Amino acid sequence: MPALYVMIPAALLLVGVAVYIFFWAVDSGQYDDLEGPAHSILFDDQDPRHQAAVKPEERQADSAKEPPPRA
Repeated sequence: MPALYVMIPAALLLVGVAVYIFFWAVDSGQYDDLEGPAHSILFDDQDPRHQAAVKPEERQADSAKEPPPRA
């Protein structure tokens, strides 16, 4: 029984630390782009048309610079 007086607060502290670390990771942007790295390992060449790991706002800026494709 005395062990419960130590183990329950220790478990609550551990859960609190885990929740804090999770919210820190979300706020710092660790989960912003989950698909880009998975797609980027499939393409090792530096194709300028490859857009898997490019953020949408950068994609719009790059498309404004490129000339239209020839038919």
